[in-house]
Amino acid sequence: MASRSHVVVSTVGPYQRHGLPLVEACARAGTDYADLTGEVLFVREAIDRAHDQARATGARIVVSCGFDSVPSDLAVHLLHRRAEQDGAGGLTDTTLYARAKGGVSGGTIDSMRLLLQEAGESREARRVLRDPESLSGGFRGAPGQEDVARPFVDAGTGRWVVPFFMGPYNTRVVRRSHALRGAAYGPRFRYRELIATSRGPGGAVRATAMTAGLGALAVGLSTPGLRRVVDRLLPAPGEGPSEESRSAGWFRMRTVTTTEDGSRYAATVAASGDPGYAATSVMLGQSALVLLASRRAGRPGEGGVLTPAVALGDDLVEALIRQDFTLEVERLRP
Repeated sequence: MASRSHVVVSTVGPYQRHGLPLVEACARAGTDYADLTGEVLFVREAIDRAHDQARATGARIVVSCGFDSVPSDLAVHLLHRRAEQDGAGGLTDTTLYARAKGGVSGGTIDSMRLLLQEAGESREARRVLRDPESLSGGFRGAPGQEDVARPFVDAGTGRWVVPFFMGPYNTRVVRRSHALRGAAYGPRFRYRELIATSRGPGGAVRATAMTAGLGALAVGLSTPGLRRVVDRLLPAPGEGPSEESRSAGWFRMRTVTTTEDGSRYAATVAASGDPGYAATSVMLGQSALVLLASRRAGRPGEGGVLTPAVALGDDLVEALIRQDFTLEVERLRP
């Protein structure tokens, strides 16, 4: 399949269980590839096993071309481009605030289950999952790049915030973009992802409950005695949100940064449709079409295990805008 194709799209997850042979085949054949993974361990292994060969053959192995991690990666790409145009210096502390309405599928749950299982069985897997630069190919960015673990009051908004559950993956993809671009975002670039609740005691209660709920899910999926009970309550592989639910979904990601000269910018990436099961289909399809169009135009760029921002960049921004996505940047008042 890889040898007969220009671009291969993979939706096979859990990718760690099923996806690596296809990545390796595309890297050998010089075939472009796009997927929907949100699995740190899979991407780490794909880099180890296929990055150098893909660079040699020109294959662009583009991971995470859906809700993981196009909104995150393109938002920072847009902020960097605008700050560069304005001569505002590199990006420093950068925070994505996530808002979304959507469902979950059995395939996503199965990926979480496999990741927790591997983390429980392998010290090396735990090391990779704890390392905020685990996908950066040996590059180490600014100090303080740590996963947000607990609720806190955000100084910028005064609201209680909690970690965005996809943040531990998305942040590593954004940092890989930073590394692949030769630290282009700036030497003081730091990145995190949050969900804002509300101010005061009510916000504290809600933030604590949300964090506890995610922790309980992780415990349930990783504890053999509890797993059978939890599995009966969650969708099975192959099951997912209804058509009605997918149509009613939406997401809006607002990413705020301060640059080295003190300027402040905000990027908004938003769309209608379930983030993971409607809007994601558009993001993946457009990513594949951009790969194909650039290859036919004779400007495929360098190969390797790449991110959406590095491999697709402005071409994907323009393609998604044509599909009624919002991707925009504004300069904030001091």
